[in-house]
Amino acid sequence: MFQRDAEIALKQWYNGNSRKPLIIRGARQVGKSTLVREFSRRFNLTLFEINLERHARLEPVFATLDTEHILRELEFTCRKGKMEGGIIFLDEIQATPKALKALRYLHEDRPDIPVVAAGSLVEFTLNEADFSMPVGRIRYFYLSPLSFHEFLSAIGATDLADLILGWIPGKPFPESAHERLLGHLRDFLLVGGMPESVARFAATGAFEDSFENHLSILDTYRDDFGKYAGRVQIGRLRKLLDYVPLAVGEKFRYANAIPDDRAKDVRQAVELLATAGIIGLVHHSDANGLPLGAEADAGVFKPLFLDVGLMNSVCGVRHVSLDAMRNRRFVNEGKMAEQFVGQQLMAGHGFDRRPILHYWLRDGRQANAEVDFLLEAAASVIPVEVKAGTSGSMKSLHQFMALKQSPFAMRLDLNIPSHQRVSVLTLIGKESRAISYDMYSLPLYMACQIERIANELGRMIKTI
Repeated sequence: MFQRDAEIALKQWYNGNSRKPLIIRGARQVGKSTLVREFSRRFNLTLFEINLERHARLEPVFATLDTEHILRELEFTCRKGKMEGGIIFLDEIQATPKALKALRYLHEDRPDIPVVAAGSLVEFTLNEADFSMPVGRIRYFYLSPLSFHEFLSAIGATDLADLILGWIPGKPFPESAHERLLGHLRDFLLVGGMPESVARFAATGAFEDSFENHLSILDTYRDDFGKYAGRVQIGRLRKLLDYVPLAVGEKFRYANAIPDDRAKDVRQAVELLATAGIIGLVHHSDANGLPLGAEADAGVFKPLFLDVGLMNSVCGVRHVSLDAMRNRRFVNEGKMAEQFVGQQLMAGHGFDRRPILHYWLRDGRQANAEVDFLLEAAASVIPVEVKAGTSGSMKSLHQFMALKQSPFAMRLDLNIPSHQRVSVLTLIGKESRAISYDMYSLPLYMACQIERIANELGRMIKTI
């Protein structure tokens, strides 16, 4: 099994001085359970794993909040002896809500025993009106699908993964590596980053094996809604699951998503799917300074899907001739590129907090201007333009730079890394304004490293 970047963060938690119970959050099948098992195996820890969907009889045991009673029941359930020196893993914890409340007392009474919990759509339980978590006594850990560099390592292209992880601005980039990376990028856009889909592709090199897994995952999500949706109408969640992949990169309009439902009801379903990690929201910010969230508009956003491979399966890519997969252009390539970049930014934000992404939108009577993503990097707001090919218009980027005067701009496309000084006339309202700025272009496949590189550029500019 391939190694995940998250194992490093999990090791830091395990070795920490104040090791609170850890709840791993993330959509079903992003690899939460496998992560804990592989971590335990690598560090020779006895794993006391209990799937609480299979052991529903433990609900009243957790309800007692009696630590010794709980531990004794778990020991006899696992049949592995005493728990000292091991790690407790409560999987599918959303099936036993009382276990979530008991985590506090397990930590207070037995801080020597590390406890990890995970579950599919655990957020549905956490969002119930009558449910309250022990604030400050639990640590959350957010897991996403595989990033592109994790995908490269999984398929054996570790030399390419090391290259993009270690590249810095100004350093030559091998043309041969660029061509190989573009080929693997194409594969990733179809396979995606869901661990089992990647494992199947790594084993066989066949897209159809991954597509089959995509359909299974999507069916599982629909079934999960029936078990955990609670107050939210199941049909509404399922409609959104089919709609969002088609609307990636577009300003979200509730009336377009589910025309017959009230905007208030659709908004509630959108928020729940976003909290569960199945969709992501890229919020508009006026971008006048940091932090971007201070000027974000919660009502204006673009959706992302959990994974580009799942997105393409919803859009019907499996019906395309398998022989043409790597060589043809798709009508939704712009959406695929934006989904890919957003997905990499989400994965690159670390594991201790839920990533929040922003973009810039300027509504005009005759024409709109939009910058695809905004970074908080180099102590500034850095605009990021995404292109699915090797060229394209940059009118919106020109307007942003004229209005916000960021120290530099960035662009992601299919070209090798480059830098250029841009000098143009741009229209702001009815005024033609001359602007000049530095633009740094990176290949799309380096999206997972763009924040690191932007910070490096900021340091380089300060030393000049």
